[in-house]
Amino acid sequence: MCLVSGDNGTDKNFKNASSPAMRSGARAAEVARSFARGLKGFAPKTVHPALIPGVGVEQTGRVYRTDWLVFSVAAAFVVAFISWGIFGGDSLSTATQSVLNWVIEYTGVFFTSVATAILLFMIFLGVSKYGRIKLGRDDETPEFSMFSWISMLFAAGMGIGLVFWGAAEPLTFFETPPPGTVEGGTLEAMQTAQAQVLYHWGPQAWSFYALVGVAIAYGSFRRGRTPLISSVFAPFLGEHKTTGPVGKTIDIFSILVTLFGTAASLGLGALQIGHGVELVSGIGELGNGVLIAVIAVLTACFIASAASGVAKGIQALSNINSVAAMILALFVFFVGPSLLILNLLPGIAFQFISDLPMMMGRSGAQGEATEQFLASWTIFYWAWWISWSPFVGMFIAKISRARTIRQFVLVVIAVPSLISLIWFAIFGTTAIDQQLGGAGLATSPPENVLFGVLENLPLTEITYIVLMLLIAIFFITGADSASLIMGTMSQQGDPTPKRWVTVTWGTLVGVIAAVLLVTGAEGSGLRALQNVTIIAALPFAVILVFMMVALMKDLRRDPLILRDAYGRKALRHSVRTGLEEYGDDFALVPSEYDHSQDEHPWVEEPSDEAFTEVFETASAPIITVDADAALTDPDAPDGSFSEVDRGEEAGPNNTAV
Repeated sequence: MCLVSGDNGTDKNFKNASSPAMRSGARAAEVARSFARGLKGFAPKTVHPALIPGVGVEQTGRVYRTDWLVFSVAAAFVVAFISWGIFGGDSLSTATQSVLNWVIEYTGVFFTSVATAILLFMIFLGVSKYGRIKLGRDDETPEFSMFSWISMLFAAGMGIGLVFWGAAEPLTFFETPPPGTVEGGTLEAMQTAQAQVLYHWGPQAWSFYALVGVAIAYGSFRRGRTPLISSVFAPFLGEHKTTGPVGKTIDIFSILVTLFGTAASLGLGALQIGHGVELVSGIGELGNGVLIAVIAVLTACFIASAASGVAKGIQALSNINSVAAMILALFVFFVGPSLLILNLLPGIAFQFISDLPMMMGRSGAQGEATEQFLASWTIFYWAWWISWSPFVGMFIAKISRARTIRQFVLVVIAVPSLISLIWFAIFGTTAIDQQLGGAGLATSPPENVLFGVLENLPLTEITYIVLMLLIAIFFITGADSASLIMGTMSQQGDPTPKRWVTVTWGTLVGVIAAVLLVTGAEGSGLRALQNVTIIAALPFAVILVFMMVALMKDLRRDPLILRDAYGRKALRHSVRTGLEEYGDDFALVPSEYDHSQDEHPWVEEPSDEAFTEVFETASAPIITVDADAALTDPDAPDGSFSEVDRGEEAGPNNTAV
């Protein structure tokens, strides 16, 4: 391969090692020296920006401290919200419902458009040249096995929601199909219902999480940035401004959304577990005291899990829960309508594909019934997934280090969508089959539906207990990841936050859920909590739009992409020149070449003015210079570029270009 130097725009891609930023940070410099020495066949004194192997955040020598401004403001807002719930639960519910109605009515099209745009963007990243980029250093390997990785991301993402809605939502759409589709209660309605459910829980839902996850993982493990939502916008704001007022506002907002979303799930999980206790014990309707006790136990469990760390607590619980979920699903499959489920599975997939344009194009302009359906279901879901994306995305980033972007997109979007398809097909089809047989299942309240389905199957008492344990562990795995992420955002992006910070946020989650579950009119506090979580999705949807732009700007300047650009242009130029001058009797060997007067353009990639400040600091001992200077400087080590991507030596009978 011919490596040639250039003047046409390439000087912008090189940084002078004498800048103050590159001289700062003794610890960072020492770390950088070690990985510079690891560049096989390359003199540590001189390196091209395209050869930087990636910098993890831990290599930058950052010292993490508690961000008291972020912590205090977020905590104060939570206390104020709890106080409002205690002293005016009904007014809180009314106020939040009014705001939510406005959000859904006037921004519904925006939510639908953002959901579609993010899905298409993530698919593009997965299939494009950017898919080969690793979320970490070039030589890193993943920390977790494939099974553990999938188990953790699934449990943290939607596990408890699948249990809550697994039978209720398909049964609801079977009895009352989406407007303009089929008649309810018919065989045709079975596949239509399942296709609509997959639309709500499939690729588009997981694309929200994937976007946040890949943006944070790339910035933290390849660019050396702190694992914060605000750090993603370094290409726009600059490295310093992400720690200023704008960055802190984004981080405070992310903490609040995470906390409210987790507390709402805890409240829903407590209601479902409480109903299970009623059925198993036979003591009748439980009071608020029992529900608070359930919340207290769950809170203590997920705090203990979070304090033990990802590798121990969350990984172990996720693996256990995945096995338990598979056992329950297989039990329902084999004792339920197995043949019907198998026959419906491929039909649901094809129905989803065929109905996707219609479901994506559904709007309020199609009538009042459609508008009400969108408000109650589709837009509600998009807003819910967006509101959960800060903490789920950050957690997925934490466990996805060293995966390629292509692998990340495939697993994070496709695998959970496939699992959702199978889960809803098993439990939803079983519920519909029982309803057609006269079971008389009620879809309201939704937390009772799955227990009603299990009641009509063998080993009822045992499956009740398994289901309650499944709900509990699903919530624990989700809540402890949320506590860790809130701790990270409170401590300037510390990947391993202090235990007291994690415990504080976990405790506040439990307090909010307990207080709002029992205050105001029946269910008003919990509804207010859900409403606030969804309302917060509107500004965060705007953040996601800019996140796509920022991530694309980063990826275009990744070292791997730069190497590809140089390789394509150098090879194309060298082959053309060789053919013109020597016919087919030539070989490509490294050689200095002045192309400043050549008619063929050189690499025209966008300049990277800073390659991020963290990159510069971490690579302080590595002198990055202009390409021509590196080749002509007499003080440069011999063969600075000679061993990199050289390939085989030229034969003795060939002519060098």
